[in-house]
Amino acid sequence: MSFREKLNAVAVESAGHPERRGANDAYKTLKSRIHMKMLEKFDLTALETLSPQALRQEIAHLAERLLQDEQAAINDTERRLLIRDIQHEMLGFGPLELLMADPAVSDILVNSCDQIYVERKGKLELTNVTFTDDKHLMRIIDKIVSLVGRRIDESSPMVDARLPDGSRVNAVIPPIALDGPMMSIRRFAKIPLRMENLINDLKSLTPEMGSMLEGLCKAKVNMLISGGTGAGKTTLLNILSGFIPESERIVTIEDAAELQLQQPHVVRLETRPMNIEGSGEVTQRALVRNALRMRPDRIVIGEVRGAEAVDMLQAMNTGHEGSLTTIHANTPRDALARLENMIGMANLNLPHRAARQQIASAITVVIQALRLPDGKRKITSIQEITGTEGDIITMQEIFAFRQTGIGSDGSVQGHFHATGIRPKFTDRLRSFGVVLPESMFDPTKHYQ
Repeated sequence: MSFREKLNAVAVESAGHPERRGANDAYKTLKSRIHMKMLEKFDLTALETLSPQALRQEIAHLAERLLQDEQAAINDTERRLLIRDIQHEMLGFGPLELLMADPAVSDILVNSCDQIYVERKGKLELTNVTFTDDKHLMRIIDKIVSLVGRRIDESSPMVDARLPDGSRVNAVIPPIALDGPMMSIRRFAKIPLRMENLINDLKSLTPEMGSMLEGLCKAKVNMLISGGTGAGKTTLLNILSGFIPESERIVTIEDAAELQLQQPHVVRLETRPMNIEGSGEVTQRALVRNALRMRPDRIVIGEVRGAEAVDMLQAMNTGHEGSLTTIHANTPRDALARLENMIGMANLNLPHRAARQQIASAITVVIQALRLPDGKRKITSIQEITGTEGDIITMQEIFAFRQTGIGSDGSVQGHFHATGIRPKFTDRLRSFGVVLPESMFDPTKHYQ
């Protein structure tokens, strides 16, 4: 086993092999020593004056000289890898740089300095990436949060931040985190997915479902995307937003900016948490209210989760048709119940019947997204809200995914199918020039 292979041993595996743990510790000690000497000798003002490429070259030259002074017993390949790691420490996010560069990684979960998981294709994997110690991890967390003008310390031990590439970061440190600093990074594709990717590559829905959703966006139908954590709600919201005509003015409102709209006339708003003095907070409700004064054609809310639900529904009911949002819920019916609870959070003392009537008149379609046990994401239900009967919101399912079993490899087996119900919104779609064929709603057709 080469020196570098020993260094890259997984923490769990290394624990049972003293020689591997020793090699890993030796590398960490060498890298830490070189890094500290770099900080002593490197002109930090160059970080602001030199280009990234020039900085990388300057760091590489200085690291080479320091390694020569150390007379470290490593070969050329190991030397290049160590210089690369030093460059990541100085210019990037240290050990996380390799994970951030992997397009297949959708989540990076740092549970401790020596236990880092990633999610690939919907499944969690333990990596062989580690930090030197808790102090090393804290340095990287400080670097990340300082990039967006935030702070994290004992008086403010939790922080949400957004990286320049749009990735969302959540960090928690002691005393809240009992086992040392921890961090999670939710990453997003540099090239946004399109509807054809969901249909052809990921098999998340059928072409018929995709064409219907595209028509609903073009016909300015208010839609609610429901699903659990990691079900693909934001991805679907981003794709559906792409069908909004370029001639319309779009206002987006998010807790942490994730949407990647390509239209030319987009105004992006983001909430702001309170500062250390407890003031300066800007809530989603305030942004929704302000958006109504910005002459929007469409309002797209990243996720509705509180009292802003009232203002959103009022906007949908008063001329801002075609608005989109997401909500955390396990079923379409649960999504409506959560919306009703959020209306109650606004302290308007609306009767249940009035709240449900407002929901039924504002939202036309509820799309349910689900992350299956094998990690795949599916659109498991598309339902139309048809009105109210007494105190009950009435709904009818148009398309559904039915799971039929689990394959020998653990993959979920099932099929998409139409329920046979012809939705009422087809008349509205026709008025916008979108004609859905009758065969689309044939319940005898099954799609894998």
